[in-house]
Amino acid sequence: MGREPAGPAGHGELAGHPDRVRWNARYSGGIAASFAAHPLAARALSMGLPAGPVLDLACGPSGSALRAAAAGRRVTAVDASEVALGLLGQEARRRGLSDLITLVHADLGAWRPEPGSYALVLCTGYWDGALFAPAATAVAAGGLLAWEAFTAGARTARPGLRAPWCLRPGEPASLLPANFDVVDQHDLPDSERGTKRSLLALRRATPKRSPGRLDVADRRVLR
Repeated sequence: MGREPAGPAGHGELAGHPDRVRWNARYSGGIAASFAAHPLAARALSMGLPAGPVLDLACGPSGSALRAAAAGRRVTAVDASEVALGLLGQEARRRGLSDLITLVHADLGAWRPEPGSYALVLCTGYWDGALFAPAATAVAAGGLLAWEAFTAGARTARPGLRAPWCLRPGEPASLLPANFDVVDQHDLPDSERGTKRSLLALRRATPKRSPGRLDVADRRVLR
């Protein structure tokens, strides 16, 4: 395993962080982690990614991180909840994948990834507009950005959702840097739990070509 989540004495600035407090309570309350890979992650991992590691943001006890590690990729899994990271670490050890997964206990309001370092940057169930641009920049040329979060419309079903936690119309595709192509963006309506929006975007390995021209790699990814 890479870095294990710190013990209570090492939380520092995260000690009273609301995300840490909320999710620690949830995962300490007996909720069972399924360790199933998120469908968006499973799709991205099947799309002929370039060589390189995976970054899983706001990972929780992530089955997606485990799926990527099982495919032989190194994974950096970041979350504010050390309880969730502990569950992921235990399952990784049980599956013999601990050497491939680095756990990072951090506030995603402040933590930022290294630019151009990941074949896949994944985030599901979390939105912070200030994090999106650094996350996109962290994708390596030819890699994918995969994101899913609640839309503003989800607040009808989930009144507790704050507006900054939700995607506005067109987001997140409308926020992509110019060197990305949208592979797919669509809504996942759910009147009971709230509508989410899913994005899959490709960082071009070469400058944008004239309309109508697709190279072999483009045809493979967009198929």
